Amino acid sequence: MKYTQIPSTAFKNIQINAGILVETFDPDTQQIGNLVGATSGGVNFTATPTYTDFGEDIDNCPKNMKELKKLESWEAKMSGTFVSCTPALAEMLVGAGAVDSSDATHIIPSNDVDTKDFNDIWWVGDYSDVNSGTDAGYCAIHLMNALSTGGFAIQSTDKAKGTFAFEFTGHYSMSDQDKVPFEIYIKTGV
Repeated sequence: MKYTQIPSTAFKNIQINAGILVETFDPDTQQIGNLVGATSGGVNFTATPTYTDFGEDIDNCPKNMKELKKLESWEAKMSGTFVSCTPALAEMLVGAGAVDSSDATHIIPSNDVDTKDFNDIWWVGDYSDVNSGTDAGYCAIHLMNALSTGGFAIQSTDKAKGTFAFEFTGHYSMSDQDKVPFEIYIKTGV
């Protein structure tokens, strides 16, 4: 059958397993930082561009003229469900807030967003047919200036574990306004 086939390199170019959320990741050395928390159901990442069509109000100009299309910004979000929670993760999920300096078990929400509330977060997943060792393949997404925009939520269940839904949104920075708040790395294992 001519159209019932897959590329011969399919398993070299496939992302497998749920991946992990970490505070830092070095794409060159593949060193990971602290795990953010245990997840359930995987992680969802979306990056949605917002466009302006400068030709839409010009007489006789077809909609979506490529020369008149302008990309205004990106909205990058990472979401999922944590099944573990620490005071540091609760602080991150609250978004605007901090751990009490005199009681490390106490998280104090705030009415003001501070620059310290924004943190980078990485999702890193296994990629390709070689996914162990020093030359393992990986797929990584770096969400920059991430802030919890989904708030803090816990869903407890009788005779089961509690879950903590999350949504982080990447943000642009005034110090580097042209830098899109996410980047993607894909490396095939060797």
